Amino acid sequence: MPDQRAQPLRILVFGAGPIGSMFAARMHDAGHDVSLLARGDRLASLRAHGLLFAEGNSPTITTVSVPVVDAPAESYDLIVVFVRTQQVAAVLEQLTQVQGDVLFALEWAAGPEPLAAALGTERVLLGFPSLGGVMDGDVVRYRRETLVNRLAPMSIGEPDGRITPRLEALVRTLKSSGIAAKAEPRMDAWLKTHVAFVAPLSNAVRAAGSPVALAADREAIRVMVRDLRASIASLPMRPVPRAFSALTVLPEGLLVSVFRRFLTSTVAKPLGILTPSASAEIDLMIEQMRAPADA
Repeated sequence: MPDQRAQPLRILVFGAGPIGSMFAARMHDAGHDVSLLARGDRLASLRAHGLLFAEGNSPTITTVSVPVVDAPAESYDLIVVFVRTQQVAAVLEQLTQVQGDVLFALEWAAGPEPLAAALGTERVLLGFPSLGGVMDGDVVRYRRETLVNRLAPMSIGEPDGRITPRLEALVRTLKSSGIAAKAEPRMDAWLKTHVAFVAPLSNAVRAAGSPVALAADREAIRVMVRDLRASIASLPMRPVPRAFSALTVLPEGLLVSVFRRFLTSTVAKPLGILTPSASAEIDLMIEQMRAPADA
């Protein structure tokens, strides 16, 4: 990937949901040649109105005009994929003949091997986004950046854990575009740890019907905490970040109290968006976590 200091990058953002839309807008505003790939109603909306943003519940809407496409071109300096886990296979099919490094920034516990098998190890980067937002019709509603956001930057890594020149260049590019980012040498372990945490939590919210409903059921939270402990303990490597190991040793009652507060916070609201695609993603995440043990 060319160094951003030499010239703007040609970037394809694959996925026009809240995170992909915000990422595309940030990179576009920073002077990069960005195209945003969308399909169906989202594609029609973007072509008609552009990217629409609002902070929180504000009535003020900002428009960003980013070029929108429905298929990739032949080559890019960087392709960033923001899709649900179950959509990755279809994305891989579309990118096999497209040149450029590919950063998969999504929920993924299957390891880099399936991605590298389709595209080549030299093209693949792993990551997870730090941006967040929700769709309100055609408008992306995002949260104001806080100290917590800055302390939890977008983690990016090579499949083999090396800190390479292209990884360092990408981190610089993101930072210069206003996106907090860091190189993570154990990105695969980071992603597996994240799924080991998120899957039991999401499953419990799904069973309860909403984060608030789960918060009201102390016994259900207790069961969830035990599932989280088992999930973290079953990881084939040390959790990354290491702080997740605390979930296996902290008193159960303390964790129940912490999760009850968390589930009633604004941060937990996205967990309550229980669409069929969100449920399918939870199921696939769980399947990916179980696959090594079942092999």
